[in-house]
Amino acid sequence: MWMYLGLLAALFLGLHNLCKKHAVQGNEVFPVLLGTVSSGFLFVAVFYGLSIFYPDYALEHGYNFQKISWQTHGFIFIKSAIMASSWILAYQALKHLPITIVTPIRSAGPFFTFIGAILIYQEKPSPLQWIGFFLIIFSVMLYSKIGKKEGINFKRNKWIFAIIGATFLGASSGLYDKFLIQNLSLNPQTLQFWFCLYTILILLVILTITWFPYAEKRKAFKFRWSIIAVGILLQAADYFYFKALQDPDALIMLLSAIKRSQILIAVVVGGLVFKEQNKRKKLVPLAGIMIGVFLILYSN
Repeated sequence: MWMYLGLLAALFLGLHNLCKKHAVQGNEVFPVLLGTVSSGFLFVAVFYGLSIFYPDYALEHGYNFQKISWQTHGFIFIKSAIMASSWILAYQALKHLPITIVTPIRSAGPFFTFIGAILIYQEKPSPLQWIGFFLIIFSVMLYSKIGKKEGINFKRNKWIFAIIGATFLGASSGLYDKFLIQNLSLNPQTLQFWFCLYTILILLVILTITWFPYAEKRKAFKFRWSIIAVGILLQAADYFYFKALQDPDALIMLLSAIKRSQILIAVVVGGLVFKEQNKRKKLVPLAGIMIGVFLILYSN
């Protein structure tokens, strides 16, 4: 069951990435990020309100929010700091790079998650899973050669390093999620509510320094419907992902790989919507990534 939940998370993440590309075009990254996180928070807050005013109804429909200790709040704040850093780097890179380059690099996330899962959680991959893992990494490397044809030098472009950093931090957060869900026994909605709240507070501090004091930047900001869509779609994806992690049999390395299937939406649909270059050539490494994901998923 947890694998199907992972696929649902991948579906919403793919749609989320398309909306995110639309939201950041011509916009400052920080206010867009604050808008997306805030819209996601308001979405979850509706259910939080239900749990307060209609506790019996909320409990019956699975909207119960846990009371947690200050120590647990601290653990959630750490996740917020990690993901805020990852999103800031990812949004900046997405603003300056084609989505068909950014998304496949993000697909290298299983590399870091795979290693972490082995070292921290002692998850043991099979030989086929190792083959699938390296096939994904090799396919991502092929994208770098295609990227050079679009004027993107992977060794000198700072936005490439930004998206690599975002990928590493995102993978670290994924490993941390397993600790929060399984070791601290947090349910998805509780984690989502407090995670979003703390992330908003972090972003407000950043915006107070970099954006709010500057009238020109505020006037240049363009609100788009996709900002709201990004937040809601991300919360939907996180909910199914956290639900999958609640299963004690769930392997974080496999869930991370399953989530990479979102690139099918981002590369194929995104390439058509945003009319980016070399779409056909990008299908070759895309196929390699999908085969790698397939080997990881079905090797058992």
